[in-house]
Amino acid sequence: MKRSLGKMSKRSRLLRKRIGARRLGITKLVKSFEIGDRVHIDPKSAHFGGMPHPRYRGRTGTVVGKRGGAFVVEIRDYCMVKQLIIPVVHLERA
Repeated sequence: MKRSLGKMSKRSRLLRKRIGARRLGITKLVKSFEIGDRVHIDPKSAHFGGMPHPRYRGRTGTVVGKRGGAFVVEIRDYCMVKQLIIPVVHLERA
């Protein structure tokens, strides 16, 4: 049987956490950004809900809006402009 080649295929080594880095602190959950802030996308978090696709790992974008507890981040992917909805846990200030 052919194995799955889904979104998380071959990512277990990249997303694994060392001991002590597994816990999700309160400071990561209560961050806030303003519209126009530059943010860095970091999907290496203990929280898997709403995690962006690993291809956007390390990208830097601009916050253009807020949706619930997540932010709308605009990035450039080659010549295209994309808007991603990413929870605050996976964002860092650039």
